[in-house]
Amino acid sequence: MLDKLFTPEQLTLICADLAHLRLLADLKLAPTIPYFVEKPYPIGRCREIRDEVFTLLQTELPTTNKPGLSLLKNLIAKGNPLQKAWGSLRDEYFQNAFILGPWYIDVSNDTVHANKPRVEILPLATSNFTPIKDFAQFVKIARSYWKVDIYKNDVCPALAPYMPLLCVGTNGASWLGAANDDMLNIAINSNFEESKLILNALPTAPVQIIEKWQRVLSGFSNDNLLVHEGDPIAYCDIYGKASPKPDLVKRDAVVIAYSSLPKSV
Repeated sequence: MLDKLFTPEQLTLICADLAHLRLLADLKLAPTIPYFVEKPYPIGRCREIRDEVFTLLQTELPTTNKPGLSLLKNLIAKGNPLQKAWGSLRDEYFQNAFILGPWYIDVSNDTVHANKPRVEILPLATSNFTPIKDFAQFVKIARSYWKVDIYKNDVCPALAPYMPLLCVGTNGASWLGAANDDMLNIAINSNFEESKLILNALPTAPVQIIEKWQRVLSGFSNDNLLVHEGDPIAYCDIYGKASPKPDLVKRDAVVIAYSSLPKSV
């Protein structure tokens, strides 16, 4: 373990080199995604920033002579892969970061509060960064962080086993949640029992929200997954009993159907 620990001086070097890569990422991203829900870049752009810095690292690390990046390169060479991670930070925010050995590395630390340093490196054990464990935890964070109301997804019940949430923003726009791999895996790995739990716990959306979805979905008559009616919990039971192991074909079909929808309704 000792060979994985960085001194404060080494951490300063790593932060400086990562901050330089972050500036390069900003130069590319800021003109193309200047706002997120009416808030200026970099607010809300932790995934895009993390992914762009990751791409830059793939180019820089093999031939780097920069002191901070060289420290990262040496740690990776000792069998510690640089991994993308998404999860809960102190149960206050969703955050995209890197995990490298015993370290939590955040290159988008200013995407909630823009006055924070761009880069933060902490021991993973004390960072309070954890995977999302269930939909209830996701809902708790999303309500306060995103300022949304959350209802059961009974507008697209055939998608609900995988995406059981209907998020509604303060402007009345709504979208299905949560369509990332981590949350899809919570649904799939529980054989949709976690989806059933949250569907049972949440109310139905207001009538005006449901009517907006009905109008939008009327244009998708060629996709059965989007126009099937019924009880979302019944679909959880149907999908759960259909196969003893995860049905990747069904998962892909659900994601494709979801991707064809507007980003918000």
